[in-house]
Amino acid sequence: MSAAVAPPLCTWIVAACLSATCGADDKDKKRCYGGGGGGGGGGSGLFGTRRHLAARRRGGARSGMPIAASLHPERGPVENKKSDTKQRRVVVTGMGVVTPLGHEPDEFYNNLLQGVSGISEIEAFDCSSYPTRIAGEIKSFSTDGWVAPKLAKRMDKFMQYLIVAGKKALENGGITEDIMNELDKSRCGVLIGSAMGGMKVFSDAIEALRVSYRKMNPFCVPFATTNMGSAILAMDLGWMGPNYSISTACATSNFCILNAANHIIRGETELMLCGGSDAPIIPIGLGGFVACRALSQRNNDPTKASRPWDVDRDGFVMGEGAGVLLLEELEHAKQRGAEIYAEFLGGSFTCDAYHMTEPHPEGKGVILCVENALADAGVTKEDINYVNAHATSTQMGDLKEFEALARCFGQNPQLRVNSTKSMTGHLLGAAGGIEAVAAIQAIRTGWIHPNINLDNPEKNVDVSLLVGSQKERCDVKVALSNSFGFGGHNSSILFAPFK
Repeated sequence: MSAAVAPPLCTWIVAACLSATCGADDKDKKRCYGGGGGGGGGGSGLFGTRRHLAARRRGGARSGMPIAASLHPERGPVENKKSDTKQRRVVVTGMGVVTPLGHEPDEFYNNLLQGVSGISEIEAFDCSSYPTRIAGEIKSFSTDGWVAPKLAKRMDKFMQYLIVAGKKALENGGITEDIMNELDKSRCGVLIGSAMGGMKVFSDAIEALRVSYRKMNPFCVPFATTNMGSAILAMDLGWMGPNYSISTACATSNFCILNAANHIIRGETELMLCGGSDAPIIPIGLGGFVACRALSQRNNDPTKASRPWDVDRDGFVMGEGAGVLLLEELEHAKQRGAEIYAEFLGGSFTCDAYHMTEPHPEGKGVILCVENALADAGVTKEDINYVNAHATSTQMGDLKEFEALARCFGQNPQLRVNSTKSMTGHLLGAAGGIEAVAAIQAIRTGWIHPNINLDNPEKNVDVSLLVGSQKERCDVKVALSNSFGFGGHNSSILFAPFK
């Protein structure tokens, strides 16, 4: 753009965030709500008997422990007004996805249950000269009715996916215009991260710079940062609570989900949108991972390329999309009559402190993470009967995670383990978001999805624990979802049926 762009960036962003005006029809009005300032009618268009396991979990560090009053040098002692939050429970009341297997939670999970692969040849750009030419690429996607056209045209796809998935989570959670107007927006937050951020926006800016800085998009810097997706969504909704992003490579979504839950547990918020989004299927993204020698090169048979725990796996398959949960404090959810999909029990983070990309050979960080997550949630290893594994289809990663799970859970004949990535590919920072949705859907439906392409399992893997090539019935007691990332970042989160 030329130097004629005079208004401040924030003013433009806030104005541009307002989506297409809702129709006059009453039904349509109830399915959309106004933007950040809560202005006029042309607002932001969103929509075109098991024993209770949580009773043991809210103790220790999460109990409302007394904190010494802070002393202000002029005002004297400041009263500690922090309330006792040990009884605050967190539930899942909404889910939103944008994936290679569909953009609605039920469509996405039904495809998983049927063993449908979302891996195909890349069509977004000419990659004929690359050794890898396949990915979990989203072929059909539109921001119409969700994001203002002018804004959508300028922003990176990771932000488009993030905003659409976030708003779909609200729709799925029954947050209508009337309910939105009644919310205390100072107690609603957004915590949706990204591993890679706005790679395409920044890459385009570099190409423009080769001609002249005057050719650069003036929004290339803010639209490339990982936090701006959460920020734009909060502006659109007017949510003034905690708003930031976390970027811990492929563990990003789980970090965001657990931190979002902690904001609710501490009494700081009532609702949080949380998860992850990434759009890395561009030349620099594909080229970078090719240079790492991390990707599968099974170009002639894309649907067979992602094959966790199989002897013939040759690397992971990149994917793209977003997965977002609407977390809510239990009593708040009850008061508005929300449908509760599952309860969030807790989780943990650890670091391997070993290698930038390789897992610890003894799995120490993963074992510590899983054990800490169980302790945080107040559940035992016998309570866990379903694990949605990180398993990306890499040689070392798959085996080390499985060995860690065997160490943690022993010979538990009730345990079932699968990998969503066998069908979606690896969505990087968004992987944990869509896999959390898969775990919650398993709780809701009583079905767990298959592991596809497991034709010749590794000899060191106990196949009796792995879900086979067909979906299986499973009365999920507690579901564990793992996500690990470059840098040695480990994360584990747990969900259970709400009782």
